[in-house]
Amino acid sequence: MSAETPAAHPGQFTYRRQQFRAWRGARPFWAGLFVLLGGFPIMYFPYAHLQIGHLTLAMATTAGAGSLIIGVLLVVLGVSLWFQKHVRTFAGVAAILLALVSLPVSNFGGFVMGFLLALIGGAMAVSWAPGVPPQPQPGQDTPPAGGEAPGEAPYGFDQGTAADGAGQNDLSGTSPANGANGRHSAG
Repeated sequence: MSAETPAAHPGQFTYRRQQFRAWRGARPFWAGLFVLLGGFPIMYFPYAHLQIGHLTLAMATTAGAGSLIIGVLLVVLGVSLWFQKHVRTFAGVAAILLALVSLPVSNFGGFVMGFLLALIGGAMAVSWAPGVPPQPQPGQDTPPAGGEAPGEAPYGFDQGTAADGAGQNDLSGTSPANGANGRHSAG
């Protein structure tokens, strides 16, 4: 390979990995993963049968249906955190509340594993904020954010011509530019 050889085009795997990284960075990915993983032990352990040699230990409880509902809701909240990032506050608070309810309902919240995962994931979802877009560099010519030309007033605002900065369309009656003294006349 010489110095004049062009750089190799990144492969499909590298492209997809970078695409996934960009997708993951624009949403509360880890919060959704923790909430999703917290739902599995909560809904699994009440229905699990533990085999120790020839001894079968059944963990079936009277609250098995409640555990299943809590676990499924946590999984749905985790997936919604991935694909609908605008519900992050609601999903985070709901995950925290469901994790707390799972303590008495489903074997101490899936033997504390599901409880801790859902609690941490919910806290991460509530605290997540979208990243700030990068600021333009000083040498670049970019139009103002409103889309108006440089030096032009934003829509709905008049720059005015009065010495005190009041606009021409100031109808409040308080501007000396239009000859009013601050009182509205009724007749």
